[in-house]
Amino acid sequence: MEQLLALWHTLFAPASAAVGQGAQALDMPALLALAAALGWASGLRLYAVLFVVGLAGHLGWIPLPQGLHLLQHPAMLAASGAMLFVEFFADKIPGLDTLWDVLHTFIRIPGGAALAAGVFGADNTTMAAVAALLGGSLAATALAGKATTRAAVNTSPEPFSNVAVSLLEDGLVLGALWLAVQHPVWFAVALAVTLVLTALLLLVLFKFLRTIGRRLATWFKPSPAF
Repeated sequence: MEQLLALWHTLFAPASAAVGQGAQALDMPALLALAAALGWASGLRLYAVLFVVGLAGHLGWIPLPQGLHLLQHPAMLAASGAMLFVEFFADKIPGLDTLWDVLHTFIRIPGGAALAAGVFGADNTTMAAVAALLGGSLAATALAGKATTRAAVNTSPEPFSNVAVSLLEDGLVLGALWLAVQHPVWFAVALAVTLVLTALLLLVLFKFLRTIGRRLATWFKPSPAF
């Protein structure tokens, strides 16, 4: 065990030292977990991630890495908080939630990559590049699962299922960020399980939506002329 710990320190200690003094309380597993959580959660609620993480850093709840200090600036908190307010309600209206997801496809994925890279900052370009790739991929995966789920839920005429799913996503974002900071190992396990479930869900929902699409095409198909 001591040899494994020594090897871990040899491999990752230089990278840990390069992330800035603001992240001294976060070791390498916690930094990696935070980067993954920021990327994945951005695919669901980018503005919630910006506001919650920035507020936590501003209040001193977590020591934000140097590359994320921008999030705790009052002007940034005001902007992200305003967008969070809009998104919270827009995401719970059937139809508008899907449109909102489509419009933010080109924002959430780069945003997740940028936030993940910011965990390591410009002083460690290698780890920042790895984190950006990880964060962008996780954001895309989460966004795909969210958008597909919402498209399936929107086939139901009642609005309550949309609200329930949206509130569940709100809770998942907060839970993921908390777990990544407090229990990085358990977050890694939960993230792995979530990715597997997302892949299965995408497969099932894609077949469901394809069936719905075929039925709609049949209903709107013009009757043959006699």
